[in-house]
Amino acid sequence: MQLDLKRLFARSMTRDLAAGPPAAAPLPSRAAMRRRTILITIAAVLAIVGAIAGGYYFAMRPVTLKLAVGPANSDDARLVQALTQAFNKTRGYVRLRPVQTEGSVASAEALAQGKVDLAIIRGDLEVPKNAQAVATLRKNVVVLWAPPAKGQGKRQGKRKGRKAGTRITKIAQLAGHRIGVIGRTPANVNLLKMILQQYGVDPIKVDIVQFPAAEAIEAVKSQKADVYLAAGPDNSKIITEAIAASTRDGGTATFLAIDSAEAIAHNHPVYEAADIPAGSFGGSPVRPDDEVKTISFNHHIVARKGLSDTTVAAFTRQLFAIRQQLMAEFPLAAKIETPDTDKDAVLPVHPGAAAFVDGDEKTFLDRYSDYIWWALMALSATGSLGAWFAGYLKKDQRETNTSLRERLLDMIPAARRCDSAEELDRMQDEADTILRDTLVCYDHGAMEEGALSAFNIALAQLHTAVADRRALLATTPQNPQRAGAAFRATGT
Repeated sequence: MQLDLKRLFARSMTRDLAAGPPAAAPLPSRAAMRRRTILITIAAVLAIVGAIAGGYYFAMRPVTLKLAVGPANSDDARLVQALTQAFNKTRGYVRLRPVQTEGSVASAEALAQGKVDLAIIRGDLEVPKNAQAVATLRKNVVVLWAPPAKGQGKRQGKRKGRKAGTRITKIAQLAGHRIGVIGRTPANVNLLKMILQQYGVDPIKVDIVQFPAAEAIEAVKSQKADVYLAAGPDNSKIITEAIAASTRDGGTATFLAIDSAEAIAHNHPVYEAADIPAGSFGGSPVRPDDEVKTISFNHHIVARKGLSDTTVAAFTRQLFAIRQQLMAEFPLAAKIETPDTDKDAVLPVHPGAAAFVDGDEKTFLDRYSDYIWWALMALSATGSLGAWFAGYLKKDQRETNTSLRERLLDMIPAARRCDSAEELDRMQDEADTILRDTLVCYDHGAMEEGALSAFNIALAQLHTAVADRRALLATTPQNPQRAGAAFRATGT
């Protein structure tokens, strides 16, 4: 069918070229239109692929989190610096930017004010309302010990702040003594006062002095206190060295047990009852020589409430993946534990960390399936809208083609009644013009295959009518009067 139309169009073009140059430049061929359509389709596909790739990069691009930690040169600060370097080397989704503070209180304030995304805080201090647990950095035990007297228990000369000849073995005996607190943070002093009050010792009746961690060893060696308090991991280097420094003349330190640990934990949920295992602080003989009851509290890595669940889950996953690599250089890394995911936990866990701990972490498709679905729906709607708009733009062409076909049908009976060859030639020229316009409409996509088939039938009928009428006119005399005269002259 299309071949017949092409032949008819070629024949009309041949006649037009013989008559003279066309009035207008030829329109693009169907092959050119097809190439243009293919190029547009390829461009659209590349645009969609680029949009998807851009969306994936935007969703998975590295995120840098600010982590508040302090004080400077502390074990926590060194551990965070090591984590930062490890995260950069592994090129994970989450990167860290340490923000140095003066201590746990300042870190908590920075998180409360939204200046940082993560912070390392003490669990027994006031926790910001927007803080949610991500991991337990370490458990700290409270260590109370009294150094041995000179001469392995012999009477020592009187000294200010110390009762001569008194050996301290219980917390209830601390009234009237000097207690040295290792660390400058007021939190350790408040912790000591809470323990004293539990045992009925008025904090006013004791002399409390504080020593910076860097000066603790020298202070213990100089016997600047009768009893010392320290809080930290049970393998803390500072605590171990301070206890070792308090040993002299072959004597051993006396560890003061907190037998009311359960009661303290009940009254203050941020604390837990704990035990210091025998030999935790080394030495020979081992220190302590037996298990000692005490209390403990946690140092937490907390995240700002509202921080993306995906980001926090990725950070938690990277943290526990890298922990094994850091244990050799930083033994404290072995103390990192998952947070308490119970609903009644003292410090609520961040949903992202809970998802990692419970194995409910969402995949990429889980997180963005709704967006992908809506994007596909939008693309489908856009395609339908584009098709409707393209059809709307071709509405005039379709209406014109319909009118041309109707004109073609009207020409068929007119051709059968035509009395001159000139009129038939005019009809043929008009049919060729209609054919040209119809093929242009078909090339532009404004005409369907069914409409083209109907047009082919009408055009074939017109050509048949013109050919039949032309043959009839060729056999019919041009002047009936002369034909009659000729008939009479011949006597027939």
